Amino acid sequence: MYGFSVDATVKTIEPNQRIVVSWTAYGAATDVEWVFTGRPDGTTFVTITNSRFEGSLEEIARLAVGATEGFSYVLAGAKAFLENNVLPNLVPDRFPDGLPRG
Repeated sequence: MYGFSVDATVKTIEPNQRIVVSWTAYGAATDVEWVFTGRPDGTTFVTITNSRFEGSLEEIARLAVGATEGFSYVLAGAKAFLENNVLPNLVPDRFPDGLPRG
């Protein structure tokens, strides 16, 4: 969407448990880990950790907040689709004029 792409390298896949990738979405490579925890009611709890940000404390905080927002959209969209077969258009609603530059 919006011509956006990012290089990603899969580091670890543990089926039904964990996925770890390294990607360059924020310039320097960071690691993203998804952990899938089964719950007694048959649902799955997903935890996402994005680590190895570089820069000043202010830059790292900005990147972490942006990553948190982005992964929240991903999880909300996946939940809407998987549970209700709904495509919520979260990215175009968040960025109706395209991605911000810089």
